[in-house]
Amino acid sequence: MVRTGKRTAALLAGSLVLAGAGAPEAGSTGNAPPEAAGASAAAPAPLPLPLPVPRPAEPAWDGKVTVLGDGSTSYTGPQPGPQPAERLKPGEKPPQFVVFSWDGALENDDHLFSRFRKLAEQNNARMTFFLSGIYLLPAAKRGIYRPPQHAAGAAAIDFPTEAHVRETLEQLRLAWQAGDEIGTHFNGHFCGAKGGGDWSTDEWRSEIDQAYSFVENWRTNTGFKDVAPLPFDYRKELVGGRAPCLEGQKTLLPAEQALGWRYDASSPGDFQVWPNKLNGVWNFPLQLVPYPQTDKQVLSMDFNFQVNQSGDNTKGNPAKYAAWEKQTRDGYLNGFERAYNGSRAPLFIGNHFETWNGGIYMKAVEDVMKDVCRRDGVRCVSFREVADWMDAQDPQVLARLRQLDPAQAPDWSTFVR
Repeated sequence: MVRTGKRTAALLAGSLVLAGAGAPEAGSTGNAPPEAAGASAAAPAPLPLPLPVPRPAEPAWDGKVTVLGDGSTSYTGPQPGPQPAERLKPGEKPPQFVVFSWDGALENDDHLFSRFRKLAEQNNARMTFFLSGIYLLPAAKRGIYRPPQHAAGAAAIDFPTEAHVRETLEQLRLAWQAGDEIGTHFNGHFCGAKGGGDWSTDEWRSEIDQAYSFVENWRTNTGFKDVAPLPFDYRKELVGGRAPCLEGQKTLLPAEQALGWRYDASSPGDFQVWPNKLNGVWNFPLQLVPYPQTDKQVLSMDFNFQVNQSGDNTKGNPAKYAAWEKQTRDGYLNGFERAYNGSRAPLFIGNHFETWNGGIYMKAVEDVMKDVCRRDGVRCVSFREVADWMDAQDPQVLARLRQLDPAQAPDWSTFVR
């Protein structure tokens, strides 16, 4: 079975796992999840909110499918599902956005990609799948990948089998057709020494160029002749990503900005507040949500709950699974309720297609999706859709929203003027 990552090589010490209500705990020790790595590092200073730049309108589609490049991708018209963003009207309450995102996005023997893709469709949700580019590159062709600061063909995650490449291509096709976003988790998932935190902007650009290439040239790289092209132009589709282990945002952002990307989800974490821009790119961080039965908070990702519950052991005590599952579910719902009844700041929940501790984190996020996505005023959408909505708003209204504490509910009838 191909797994989505080699945990032991990625675990780092001294990073944010739990934080108090005010700030990260100083001198934190012990193992921290890759997606929490670097949380104590200084992030780029937020820039003033610029005037929104409207996305260029898609040209009218002539109804013809255009196959691109070697036949790996194609243009099949505007994506089904997402609707144009609208500016808040005077007296209107903001939607409660919830984004479920998935790092890696491989359909392996657990079939979790297909499980959650179908679950989203059943619960009026769209999601973001952060594809690791090498998941479209069979192990036999691994030498094509040239990672920064590493030997050709090296990676900190497993390369897929040909069967898994086929299955992943099918899930990517169905996800996009359902309105889900195909973002990027880049490629080799390197963390720590010689990982993304040590890469220059030029090295990040090389990693990005290869992420494009693995999607745009999977047919050449695999030799598959019986698989239809993906139904999207990845040059247009790809507008954001999440760096492995949340490392390297400072040097990554200039590369993303130069490409015209809309957002970055690589921040090592922040409070549950309305987003701002860094280097002209929307910053969508994992968020600190109230950790049940404590006065602390945990980052809104499955990995962070798992590390707090069973440390480096992904097969912890089965007798505790039910309690841990409830604690994870309640932690996400704590963050949701605080914003839903308060500032309406978007809630970002990060996930991996993994079965840690008996799959309890998959069950917890499934329960949350079923609970919140059909509530009044809630929109379970992709990061791209949140970026669209943010760009459509009055910058002065966004600036006022950012001043709200997560649980602070203003008089919405007068807040938007």
